[in-house]
Amino acid sequence: MRRPFRGLKIPGRVCCLALLTCLALQAASRETAGVWKDVDKIVAVGDVHGDYDQLVTVLKSAGLIDDGENWTGGKTHLVQNGDVLDRGPDSRKAMDLLMKLEKQAAAAGGQVHALIGNHESMNVKGDFRYTSAGEYASFRDQNSASVRDAAFQKEGAGQDRAQWDAGHPLGFFEHRDALSATGRYGEWISRNDAVIKINNTLFLHAGISAKFNSQKIDQINGHIRNALKNRGLPSDSILLDQEGPLWYRGLAQGNEEELEPAVKKALKNFGVERIVIGHTYANAAITPRFDGKVIMVDIGLSRVYDGIGKVGCLVIEQDKPYVLHRGTRLELPTDSGKDLLRYLRLAAALDPPPSPLAKRIADLEARLGTP
Repeated sequence: MRRPFRGLKIPGRVCCLALLTCLALQAASRETAGVWKDVDKIVAVGDVHGDYDQLVTVLKSAGLIDDGENWTGGKTHLVQNGDVLDRGPDSRKAMDLLMKLEKQAAAAGGQVHALIGNHESMNVKGDFRYTSAGEYASFRDQNSASVRDAAFQKEGAGQDRAQWDAGHPLGFFEHRDALSATGRYGEWISRNDAVIKINNTLFLHAGISAKFNSQKIDQINGHIRNALKNRGLPSDSILLDQEGPLWYRGLAQGNEEELEPAVKKALKNFGVERIVIGHTYANAAITPRFDGKVIMVDIGLSRVYDGIGKVGCLVIEQDKPYVLHRGTRLELPTDSGKDLLRYLRLAAALDPPPSPLAKRIADLEARLGTP
């Protein structure tokens, strides 16, 4: 093979400057606004909450991984809408999987976006109220007893040792260090995005309120990253704001007529047609609101809630959204009445009996007067 530039001498300083300029442009492009265009296929998965097996199941159902749990999604963009952590015992395994898939997807021309949810934020900032015993146990090793002894000498002076140990199980301190802003998992979380735009869709964990629907994506992500990395957690932090993107439930629970103007403003500001959110339980099936302008994807994947392994994800292909419910394609409902009932009945028929959708269907039938 001919090398047309063989023998051409380029000063080392020029090469270095060119390389630095290229890297700077790449960094600026990503940091400026987590925006991706011309993506043919997107798969959005809701809250995982420590259920690694359920994450694997839903990714397989969407054709994104094989039996060896390696990426098979090609150029697909996977969006995990936040809250991988807490409640269940296997958040560490779930994070390890997503971190592995990030690299594999990038090599294939795809992308994995693990968005920051309120539970990621809580863990990085040391709030472990929802951390399970199994979670701590996953960080336990042969040195955990000595690590805890040293921590008691430093932090537990004057306290009852048995009571203190109960509040600091083996693996607690390794977990805390790994989830801190400088730890393996905390650092990964802190460099992720909280809000992204892919094609004509905005993705985030909880929702955009009127307080934030005039801001830019890079502004929001910058505020959240800085808050995660900075020491302390002031009461007015974006990480705690109930109207902030990690906590706001208005798009999921608020009155649609009253909130319609705010939703339209958000869509216009971000230049999108729809907003995809997790955080608030969508009652066992992916559910649209505001005439499809908002889509809820938290179907309660984790079995920690009721022992039921729900499986579903949102797919947007050629900018057309649809649902994969247990691997079967279903068209999203176009209303909150008869077409919603059609959709729920089809989804329930795919579930092992009894379907977790049974009560929702019965309530809707009663409201519509439909047997």
